[in-house]
Amino acid sequence: MIETKNNRIKKAYKITMLFSLYLSQGLPFGYQATALPVYLRQNGISLTLIGFSTILAAPWFLKVLWAPAVDTFWNRKTGRRRSWIIPLQILLFISILSASFTSATGMTFLVINIFIMNLVSATQDIAVDGLAVDILSENDLGYGNAAQVVGYKSGMIISGGLLVWLSQFFAWKVLFTVMAVISVIPLILITFYNEADSVREYVKRITMPDLLTILKKSFLKSSFRWLIFFVAVYKFGEIMIDIMYKPFLIDSGIAPSNIGLWVGTYGMAASIAGSAAGGVLASRLSVYRSLLTACILRLFPLIYISVLTFITPESYHVIISTLLEHFFGGLLTTALFAFMMFNVDKSIGATHYTLLAAVEVIGKTPGALFSGFLTEMTGYSVCFIAGTVISCAVIFILPFYNKSLSREQI
Repeated sequence: MIETKNNRIKKAYKITMLFSLYLSQGLPFGYQATALPVYLRQNGISLTLIGFSTILAAPWFLKVLWAPAVDTFWNRKTGRRRSWIIPLQILLFISILSASFTSATGMTFLVINIFIMNLVSATQDIAVDGLAVDILSENDLGYGNAAQVVGYKSGMIISGGLLVWLSQFFAWKVLFTVMAVISVIPLILITFYNEADSVREYVKRITMPDLLTILKKSFLKSSFRWLIFFVAVYKFGEIMIDIMYKPFLIDSGIAPSNIGLWVGTYGMAASIAGSAAGGVLASRLSVYRSLLTACILRLFPLIYISVLTFITPESYHVIISTLLEHFFGGLLTTALFAFMMFNVDKSIGATHYTLLAAVEVIGKTPGALFSGFLTEMTGYSVCFIAGTVISCAVIFILPFYNKSLSREQI
């Protein structure tokens, strides 16, 4: 079917709107992770309290608990997702702007505002994910999820990298104001977006018992259980390597300053490029084939990094491995998110997707926790090879998912 000019404009608007929404959600987390420790230390806060400040990001890990409310409570006139996104975006703007007055009101006020920013952004993330599920066709899932990943990473770079760098020239009050202005852009786009143009008959009011029934039916499907299993373990091996990669470089004699430049800067740029490429891949192929392809491509940088443990890596080895690992890691992340969005039940899209996203985050934890122990016991080579083998093994979960799905559709 030939796409009309009007449809192309509508698609571009949707993707731009989603990008800006996800970017604004990345602002608080990027500030929390990178800029806040710098600001606190500049103001004489103890390292212990700086460590405890990470609890301010708790809403991002707990949001699955209130995701059902986002699916069940909304105003029909405003729209199922706009009912949440518009007021939450306004609250985000207010909380960021109010944080700019921290110098006059004290550190406690800043901490409270950071927590509110994270709570608002985490809740909005549920609604925006639900909006993406509602308005993206299968062919657009790749582009939509590229907007998600690239937008969120861009927000983190702006608030956690660019603004920290600019802090040497401007007061933090000015930087908070810049963040607040950025948060207005998606508010304008979502305000003028007609949600009714994209949603269909599946968008109807459901009760909490209805939602729980749909969730129960999902878990009774073999394909969904295979999906959950894959999402939980797909990066288990990769995270083992990623966590131990920087200590490996230090032990190999690479200067910390170079690691910061190559991994932190070049790597992030490669990750964003990979995420964008993953969006194109998922939109050109089926979401299943794009995920399978991304899983296979992801193995090449992991094999390359494993080989480096048997030699003394030179600077070009590190740069190449960093670019490859981050690029194909970003490619896989976008492909997976598109695959997750394809598999959710649209009637409870926000809850379903948030549940899968929580599984994805939690699934990385064991690999991260035990990577150091395994490395100390066996060395970098065994850890990296084990991570590569695990990354290869998880690919074979996908055919089981596909076979189960085919049986259920008969």
